[in-house]
Amino acid sequence: MSHKSGFVNIIGNPNVGKSTIMNAMVGEKLSIITSKSQTTRHRIMGIVNEDNYQIVYSDTPGILKPNYKLQEKMMGFVSTALEDADIILYITDVVETMDKNQQYIERLSKTDAPIVLIINKIDLSNQQKLEELVDIWKKLLPKAEIIPVSAINNFNLDQVFKRILDLLPEGPPYFPKDSLTDKTERFFVSEIIREKVLLNYQKEIPYSVEIEVEEFKDTDKLLRIRATIHVVRSSQKGIIIGHKGQALKKLGTEARKDIEDFFGKKVFLELYVKVTKDWRDKDRQLRGFGYNV
Repeated sequence: MSHKSGFVNIIGNPNVGKSTIMNAMVGEKLSIITSKSQTTRHRIMGIVNEDNYQIVYSDTPGILKPNYKLQEKMMGFVSTALEDADIILYITDVVETMDKNQQYIERLSKTDAPIVLIINKIDLSNQQKLEELVDIWKKLLPKAEIIPVSAINNFNLDQVFKRILDLLPEGPPYFPKDSLTDKTERFFVSEIIREKVLLNYQKEIPYSVEIEVEEFKDTDKLLRIRATIHVVRSSQKGIIIGHKGQALKKLGTEARKDIEDFFGKKVFLELYVKVTKDWRDKDRQLRGFGYNV
């Protein structure tokens, strides 16, 4: 039997459910999920292996107009995903307007890769409105195959998977067959901590934060982790720490529990907060944090 393999790259605007769909297709929580835009900052690969195929899914940041270098790097991940895709999953939903980031629709229309356009969150709509949406998208992207889904209810994702298998080109695996992702253990620790920042803090705080895992020691019974939360201003450091350190303690407790679930062992987590001014606009800092587009 021939072997199939390929890159299935997930692209779309913020908050349409890209990460939810990625995690559902891979069967693991690899991408953090919150209701805030810019939750996903990196291109995160999730690899699904069977004897006769390997699917390399890529979750990407939500499309936006960059205001600083960090966001330029994020959009660089999107551009790379458009260029190297064997199959593109373009995610929209029943809420967003069609004219949002129109230039990416134009780029999609010119790509040679097959496009599966997924209309997510159909549980928030009705049949008539959905049919109207499908008609609009057929005109905007005539070459795309449209599949309505509800990712949160796991509705119709099996149809998406079947279509991916049909479209997947023949070829050898790109990664070892026991691979789940291209990211390191430290990366997932940093993402879990950042998810808790997104969930626990408001306004500009989550968008000013980056996590650096400085120590990751794996022993038989315990993971010892030391991480620094970088912020842009001194006032943000005070907010992260909170009165008598209570906010940072809550953040650490929530992150530790999720890290223990992810790795399946006890975790000792130390968190520190550091002011690193303008890290979002400094190439050297961005490279150190893994934004290497």
